[in-house]
Amino acid sequence: MTARLPKAERRQAVLETACRVFSQSSYRGATTAEIAAEAGVSEPILYRHFGSKRELYLACLEQAWQRLRGCSEGVTGGRRIGAIASEYMDNSGPVKLIDLWIQALSIAADDEVIAHALREQVREVHGWFVELIREGQAEGTIQPDRDPVAEAWILLGGGMLATINGRLGGFLGEDLARVRHERRRWMSGQDDELPA
Repeated sequence: MTARLPKAERRQAVLETACRVFSQSSYRGATTAEIAAEAGVSEPILYRHFGSKRELYLACLEQAWQRLRGCSEGVTGGRRIGAIASEYMDNSGPVKLIDLWIQALSIAADDEVIAHALREQVREVHGWFVELIREGQAEGTIQPDRDPVAEAWILLGGGMLATINGRLGGFLGEDLARVRHERRRWMSGQDDELPA
């Protein structure tokens, strides 16, 4: 017999499962029954932790955002924004915030609650990127003449491009590496070799 998890751990397990299921499927395609089954709980237990599918999805957006923020812990200096940009644009790891954003875009037209949450979160992430760019400029790892507000929007756009590439089977090929290389060169002023 499996021991029952404490309430907070069970909630976290449901949330982790939901993030994975939503990421692999979609908001509309995933069901709470499927998420509950994969989490090893009943649907009523799922609904004790999250009052609705929408509430669960919004919690997944927040979880993915916290994971992105956490990827820079322990990284200092100019490597910090590089680590964050890599995590943000890399589609090979765990659930990515940008994956959930792209799904949320298709839902937002019909769901003002999700649209509002998405707008607020995109603004928050953008503001965080702006501050990171300013930190890099202050320490001399990012060119001082770069506009942090515009560059943060371009970084957000790069994550969307990387996600589109991943979802369409890597159709950009080496072009994505070239885009990343040119962005690093533009931001840092250093011309490292293009990855092989």
